Amino acid sequence: MSKITYAQALIDGLHGCMSEDERVSVIGSYILGLSPLNSLVNRLREDFAGRISDPPISEAAVAATGIGAAMAGHRPFIDIGTASFIFEAWSQIVNEAANAHYMSGGQITVPVVFHMLHGLRGGGGAQHSHSPQAMLFNCPGLEIVLPASPADVKGLIRQAVLSDNPTIVIDHSKLLAIEEDVPDGNYTIPFGKANVRRHGGDATIVATSLAVQTSLEAAEILSQNGIETEVIDPRTIVPLDLDTILSSVEKTGRLVVVDEANLRCSVASEIGMSVAELAFSSLKAPIVRVTRPDVPVPFSPPLESHIAIDAVKIINAVEKVTR
Repeated sequence: MSKITYAQALIDGLHGCMSEDERVSVIGSYILGLSPLNSLVNRLREDFAGRISDPPISEAAVAATGIGAAMAGHRPFIDIGTASFIFEAWSQIVNEAANAHYMSGGQITVPVVFHMLHGLRGGGGAQHSHSPQAMLFNCPGLEIVLPASPADVKGLIRQAVLSDNPTIVIDHSKLLAIEEDVPDGNYTIPFGKANVRRHGGDATIVATSLAVQTSLEAAEILSQNGIETEVIDPRTIVPLDLDTILSSVEKTGRLVVVDEANLRCSVASEIGMSVAELAFSSLKAPIVRVTRPDVPVPFSPPLESHIAIDAVKIINAVEKVTR
């Protein structure tokens, strides 16, 4: 067990996969050029120089290249960079990669990973701050991973690379510097298995990505005020571990769902509706969602801060359902 950053854990997980399987390659190294990763990428470049490529900036072409390589038997890791750029490759990812296995009657597999950084990063503006997980959630055929801790990203990256399905890994730049104890060596975390990050009996918080860390902060403050919340991190939304969520809601009777997508048709909306449909009799209060509002992300730092998810908004939501 070693205490390392989220960024290092991400690279360690990718390095382990590349060490074991020469079919694994990296196409596009935007993620590798981010400041928290600059000192880490040299190890990948030195050990796997022939398997890291930096093509021209054309997300559609890069995605198509990775999908074709995956269909031909390789296991490419495609870095999209900022999540907003996935829209340039939307047809390739949601209409080709996601459908190929089904439309070929199982004859074609597409073991490709698309990696990106979502959410409010500080001054990204409307065109560089999207959180497209809800849009991707609506596209059958894709596995969707939203890590929230260093230990999880290492194991989930490995599972993503090993998967025979097209997999979307959505990180948040504000997670990259977080430090945590991470198991040494290679390990996988199975998809569809939620992590109960904190136990409590008064209310359930289900949160994804960076919002997990914010929810844990809120839960600590709530605890000091006598409200014990259970914080659940689904880790993947496709597949989604509804059993763990439902079990918690049956215990607490109250649910707050936190996700950095916009409010309408969000991940929070889907989780909330699933609980309302399957565990309505357990609810003691209406479900509350904490998301970004349905507005383009402003460039202005004060306005961006105003629409961001923070501990205060989560605390207010929990107090509302427990009042």
